[in-house]
Amino acid sequence: MSFVPLMAIVIAISASSDQFQGPPALDEPILRDGQLVFPEGARIPKSMTQTELDFLDGQLIQVPRGVTPPPPGPIRSASEYENMAGILLAWEGYSSILSQMAAAITTVGDAKVFIACDSNNEANTARNNCISAGADPDNIVTVVRSTNTVWIRDYGPRYAYEGDCRVIIDHTYNRPRPNDNAYNSYFGSQFNHPVYQIPLVHGGGNYHLNGVGVSAATELIVNENPGLSASQIVQYWRDYQNVETYLHDAFPTSVDYTQHIDMWMLICGDERIIISDWPTQSGTTQDQICDNAAAYYEGLGWEVFRTPAFASGGVHYTYTNMVVCNGLILLPEYNDISNTYDNQAKAAVEAAMPGREVVQIVCDSLAYSAGVMHCICMHMPAHAGGVNPTTCLQTPVEGIIDPNDCPRINWISDDDEFDVVSVDIEYSVDDGGSWTTLQSNLPTAGFADICIPDTPTTQGRLRVLARDGDGNTGGDLSGIIIVEGDGVEGDVNGDGQVNVVDVLAVIGDWNCVGDCEADVNGDLIVNVEDVLIVLENFGN
Repeated sequence: MSFVPLMAIVIAISASSDQFQGPPALDEPILRDGQLVFPEGARIPKSMTQTELDFLDGQLIQVPRGVTPPPPGPIRSASEYENMAGILLAWEGYSSILSQMAAAITTVGDAKVFIACDSNNEANTARNNCISAGADPDNIVTVVRSTNTVWIRDYGPRYAYEGDCRVIIDHTYNRPRPNDNAYNSYFGSQFNHPVYQIPLVHGGGNYHLNGVGVSAATELIVNENPGLSASQIVQYWRDYQNVETYLHDAFPTSVDYTQHIDMWMLICGDERIIISDWPTQSGTTQDQICDNAAAYYEGLGWEVFRTPAFASGGVHYTYTNMVVCNGLILLPEYNDISNTYDNQAKAAVEAAMPGREVVQIVCDSLAYSAGVMHCICMHMPAHAGGVNPTTCLQTPVEGIIDPNDCPRINWISDDDEFDVVSVDIEYSVDDGGSWTTLQSNLPTAGFADICIPDTPTTQGRLRVLARDGDGNTGGDLSGIIIVEGDGVEGDVNGDGQVNVVDVLAVIGDWNCVGDCEADVNGDLIVNVEDVLIVLENFGN
């Protein structure tokens, strides 16, 4: 991780722990031999701790070298209210809340939980705790990889679809927590999901989007990236995620240390949103920000719902920091404040997302640490192909092609069980009516130089076909390919080769009169002259 000199503006993205007034005292990492050590089970807050500020010593986290270009294929960012394959968690403290979440997600939510664990022993503990809380054992997936904190929303994988394949958009975590920051590359490699590195310092909780290209964040993102303008940041999200982003004002750090948008907003439909309201703190800065946001989305024609919020003693009690997973809504409730708020929030959420079951979990301990349940999970959307694997032909291939050019194509693949075993490249001269294999048993993602058969056609297509461990197949098509020329003489079936298949085609059409496929010489009858032409060119 690299650093640049800290500017005064960094004050807006961090708060020292001595500002925290809410109960109880929070844990801190340990500075040992010049490195931060995160004790196992420590309840490190979502916000920057004083120890981390001391470690940074006036330096600002910077995007590392080696960021990747944007995805080359068509991109659609996945919303949280669409079908989900699973929810990601990190087993770092708060085990009771994590277990309750896992129980609801794997049953009511009909999804898997992917739990990051530091060791095999911890994986066994996490699994047993979740099962004891009522989780479906078949839907628990443990991922043994060290993390530093529970706040996987801020460092975890942001999913999008490239074509029909799931991909990860990764940012540089805005905290000096190296294991957290490295998690996405490992996770993507384990589940065959490509990872694209967007050049932004960021915390993922400061971001919400719908499924049709609209997203929102607070202006904290500008403070975290002082070398970029707001328009440049928005353009990066446009390039990598195909979204148009609106930047809202951020809460004062005295109200919410993180300044993340998920602490006061949830987009729950294509044009539907839940925004906090402050009934006992009307007119405050945070109330004005929320009211202005509500008016903005109402002006766009969106349906706006409001849930109560309350801040006291350095603790932000919010209900928008909920988790939506298929038919489930995990909604926080609090012991420290009146249950009137809990009931009002539940009613508003049920009105905003009818037909989903609301499960309430007590979250005071998370609120003390500057986050709630949305902050400790990340969403993995459902596979787009059902039981069949999918591919994305990332390289545009269409129009007039000279077969001598042998264009290079790139592809990725995906599967509901992460089980693509091989990929074939196929070619059709009749717009998919029949297919000829050009290359087979290729890797699940990669590239190949493909020589288009020298067969004249105006209906050519390439297909990248994936096969999974169960034998299911699925693929992506190129655009229409046009090949001009006379083709290979004797190539009856148009696959670019003269072989036994063409001989059999002539025999199958023997004595055919008129417009016959195997009439190689064009004399309107299939006879010995046609088979001799095929034999003369055999092997070409």
